[in-house]
Amino acid sequence: MREDKNFKRLTIIGAGVSGTALALLARRLGSEVFVSEERDRDKLPAGTAERLEGAGIAWETGGHSARAFEADALLLSSGISPRARCVEEAERRGLPVVGELDFVVPHIRGRIAAVTGSNGKSTLTALTGHLLKKAGLKTGVGGNIGEAASLFTEEDFDCVVLELSSFQLHWAHNLKSAVAAVTNLAPDHIDWHGSYEAYAAAKAKLLSLQDARGWAVVQDRDVEALGLKGAKLEKTVALSWDGRLKSAAAGHLFMGKEAALLRVPGEEERLLFRYGDTTLLGNHNLENAAMAFTAARLLGASAGAERAREFLSDFSPLPHRCELAGTFGGVTYIDDSKGTNVAASVTALSSIQGRKVVILGGKGKGEDYAPLAEAVAREADAAVLLGAEKDRIEAALRECGFSAVHRVGSMEEAVAAAGRLARPGMVVLLSPACTSWDMYESYKQRGEHFRAVVQSLGT
Repeated sequence: MREDKNFKRLTIIGAGVSGTALALLARRLGSEVFVSEERDRDKLPAGTAERLEGAGIAWETGGHSARAFEADALLLSSGISPRARCVEEAERRGLPVVGELDFVVPHIRGRIAAVTGSNGKSTLTALTGHLLKKAGLKTGVGGNIGEAASLFTEEDFDCVVLELSSFQLHWAHNLKSAVAAVTNLAPDHIDWHGSYEAYAAAKAKLLSLQDARGWAVVQDRDVEALGLKGAKLEKTVALSWDGRLKSAAAGHLFMGKEAALLRVPGEEERLLFRYGDTTLLGNHNLENAAMAFTAARLLGASAGAERAREFLSDFSPLPHRCELAGTFGGVTYIDDSKGTNVAASVTALSSIQGRKVVILGGKGKGEDYAPLAEAVAREADAAVLLGAEKDRIEAALRECGFSAVHRVGSMEEAVAAAGRLARPGMVVLLSPACTSWDMYESYKQRGEHFRAVVQSLGT
């Protein structure tokens, strides 16, 4: 691929958060920049026009005109599909297409810790950044959450922790990270990638692009699917709960009965933290904490058992990710609105202790609900269904022999029904296994509505 310094004229596709940041970076680097956005102007983040026009950048909305292709290359913001019409048109014209990471990473001023995975990557990213900051390292945190990657090119950092989506990784060819963590692999975004194999390959890119010095932190069960083999296993830490590794990874992140321990070649076994040191809910969040402590340790931060409680005490769980919404009538209500796919909801059901009433449904992604039904049958006394996928989820539940199904038409009805079904000591878990787009603008709006309804129980 040609170096970005040869691209004198660049068209940025997308004027969202990452696209606008890309445009400003490209302009600062001396390129002539044009931004082309398919959405209408009123759908863009507030302040977009002021930021672009203030930097002297021309732009358009409502589609990609002929001017968009009058450039040396197309630079893609996050989420642009390889099957997008603008990408296909660029390829037809022989115009180079460059992903966000390939353009930005050479200009990031600090060691990179890169995080991806099907579920939990936002929590792992935020917690890794939190631990590094507590250890006294100047750390930037962003990427697919918070600040765009382009913003970490403006000053020096000790470390930059980036959450990376499979969309971003699909286009990556030169990403080098000091530590690369993959929280887990499970089917997701098949509609974008075309197949699970293509999706997994995008995640695996994060590891294959590392140089020989870079460390990988992964689940032991995912080692083979991520293509880790040979010399790379000597720089891989694999997580397991049973005290053994099925893979040949040299490093072991062992989730014991009461604490997480790290074994790395050439070092003594290290206690990372005791489970009682954190208020994060669920075994999957204990895994996130263990991976975060491991990443911080591999980056040279002094973060471990002796200060674990101190480091974790002021870390707040990210909203709508197994977050406590309230306790009323002896029933605990948990907001996992970010559970937008089957794997995420199965993980929440399996990780949260206690019998449950689960609220499911929304707009589907074309997934098979059989694994979800099996988890519901194992972990829940009842399921409350709402949204566009009610019929398909109910069919999967009944096929699994689970008949305690209750259909509702709104979140208010869902919380009321779940509250009646739950007994003291039980959990009402909102973990929809679907996107929110049939009833809400985002999973955040859905989670906030759930929390508001739950809080009204106390009035």
